[in-house]
Amino acid sequence: MALVPYVEAVVPALSKLQNSSASFHFASHDIRITQDWRKLGVAAVVWDAAVVMCIYLELGQVELKDKVSIELGAGTGLVGIVAALLGAKMTITDRNSAMDFLSANVKANLPDNLQKSVVVSELSWGENLDRYPSEGFDLVLGADIVYLEDTFVPLIQTLKHLCSHATVVLLACRIRYERDTNFLNMLSKWFNVAEVYYDKQRDIHIYKASKQLPRCDL
Repeated sequence: MALVPYVEAVVPALSKLQNSSASFHFASHDIRITQDWRKLGVAAVVWDAAVVMCIYLELGQVELKDKVSIELGAGTGLVGIVAALLGAKMTITDRNSAMDFLSANVKANLPDNLQKSVVVSELSWGENLDRYPSEGFDLVLGADIVYLEDTFVPLIQTLKHLCSHATVVLLACRIRYERDTNFLNMLSKWFNVAEVYYDKQRDIHIYKASKQLPRCDL
């Protein structure tokens, strides 16, 4: 998630997000996520897309056990934490300014035996991608990361770098504006994209994407 400063007078409807923590129960574990809206803005609160992604992961529609996985724009880290609890070998990423906050949530919510299977790492989309193995991940997760048009090109560049043709990409998002649909259309130039889940109550869609195979034109 991009870091947007909190201005109380501008967004009073989001006052519930000022809570210092949020509690969940996923993967047979109680999870308590620290939030810090005032300091880090949207990156430091749990949004509905993350909750729905965790619900979907618990359904078992995607294999997680021992899968080499990465979460983009992790924010509070809830999705990556749940994926790790379900058996994934996680790299949980966000921008540098969120690292301490993200690391604290991960450390506080993973048992000692899983700490070594999770890495928290800085990743700004489209930058220094050589720090991450090309086509090196089985699963890529992103919850509510599609909302700023300026990030669309570097996000797709990052996905193209991380994904092999066997990689599964899961994106959870609310379709708010035309630009959100525009991103899915952009992504479809390089990935096969399909909606696999919809939470009507929260109005959150989950899309599954896989890198297209090269065309063999005769």
